[in-house]
Amino acid sequence: MSERSYWLDLFTGVTWNEFKASGGKISGFRKSRWKTLQKIRKGDYLLCYLTGVSRFNGILEVVSKPFKDSSQIWSDEDFPCRLKVKIVVELTPETAVPVHDLKGSLSCFQNLKSPHAWTGHFRASPAKWKDADGEAVVQAILDAEENPVIRPVDKRKLAYRPKAIKAKIGSVTVPEPGNDTEDFDVVSKKTTEHTEIQWLLLKLGSDMGFHVWAARNDRGKEFKGKKFSNLSKFKSELPLQFDDATNKTIELIDVLWLKGNSYVAAFEVESTTSIYSGLLRMSDLIAMQPNLKIPLYLIAPDDRRAKVMTEVNRPTFSRLSPPLAEICRFISFEGLKDQIEKVMSYVRFLKPEFMEELSESCELEEV
Repeated sequence: MSERSYWLDLFTGVTWNEFKASGGKISGFRKSRWKTLQKIRKGDYLLCYLTGVSRFNGILEVVSKPFKDSSQIWSDEDFPCRLKVKIVVELTPETAVPVHDLKGSLSCFQNLKSPHAWTGHFRASPAKWKDADGEAVVQAILDAEENPVIRPVDKRKLAYRPKAIKAKIGSVTVPEPGNDTEDFDVVSKKTTEHTEIQWLLLKLGSDMGFHVWAARNDRGKEFKGKKFSNLSKFKSELPLQFDDATNKTIELIDVLWLKGNSYVAAFEVESTTSIYSGLLRMSDLIAMQPNLKIPLYLIAPDDRRAKVMTEVNRPTFSRLSPPLAEICRFISFEGLKDQIEKVMSYVRFLKPEFMEELSESCELEEV
């Protein structure tokens, strides 16, 4: 037998219970994961992770080659790409190992570019893990079995039934309310994050030669001692080319780039639990000015990508003409920061199309 590999296997409380109710002998994955499944061998370990409560709750050993089968095990999805498994260790949700207890042992928590970047490693399964990370999780689960510690869990999170969606980024799952990232000092970090991204967008636009505008209620802000209003291209007034209601909506958009009296781009920065405020401003703008040709961008942390995609495609926004998802594009905080670092030496030569290349469509298809 070849050396054992370790693979992340994501469950919700619901899918774990259904896995157990079926006998606990089949682990299933979406059809898009078939190619990855081919790399899994007998004897490999699947590291079971409960997404709603962010805990490792078991170890499964693979005992078969991958196969396809659509017989019903799970109520919400087929998960037709399957493996036969046997349970090596099973913990209850209350005794499962919180992922944050392993921050010192797992590589996904090292050298983070943002406090939330680690969550990117828990977005899809199966996903191969480094041997050292897999061994650390296995040891922690074995220790928890030997010396269980009871930690209460929110039953609502265990009962949550996520909705799978298919985007151009691949299959994703709608994040749970009150998701993993809320374990951090949310309010202060997200307020600072929002201001930082606003500053970066304002400075980038100014460096590219555009006039820039910050939301009317944010004009007095500063980031690390640098006042928004001190930027050389900072605009004190917007052109009044629309009706009063439209002008007032535009004034509250987080960041605008302008060339003369023409709008080049509009940005809404979303870092809080609810992303509705920015979306409503964007949708109001479309509803009032359906022929407006301003590129619209939603900027959010990478771990909130699925949440943004889903919200943009809600029926409320899909019924607009044009639908919000057709004209809004997504940019992650992390992607924005990385690209700004790369282009600073020639930023003054960039064109607005740079942002379109950096961004991705928000259009989705139901699985």
